[in-house]
Amino acid sequence: MEQLEEYIEYVAKIIESVGVLIIAGGSIFFLVKYFLSVFSLSGITYTQLRHDLGKVILLGLEILVAADIIATVSTTPTMSSVLVLGVIVLIRTFLSFSIQVELDGKFPWQQKKIQKDNN
Repeated sequence: MEQLEEYIEYVAKIIESVGVLIIAGGSIFFLVKYFLSVFSLSGITYTQLRHDLGKVILLGLEILVAADIIATVSTTPTMSSVLVLGVIVLIRTFLSFSIQVELDGKFPWQQKKIQKDNN
């Protein structure tokens, strides 16, 4: 049984690493792509960069939440570990929701995109 818990911990660490690599690698990729397009005048805008970075961060956050759930479930659940998991998931969910609203320009329950003032 201890071996199984150890393997599950390794899996959780691997998934955490994948989440971090997605955020870091995706950020570097889109920043390089943006700066190359600025120098070549191909037309990737700052808004497109923000959108691409936001999508990468959302994907990474969701994978990190999955890793946290696996790590907590694999250990002997105590009230403090469950509370820590709850707080982490709550914070990451709030971040994901905020980023999604920023990307879409609207709340999920709204029909139309919010128009930003140009003033």
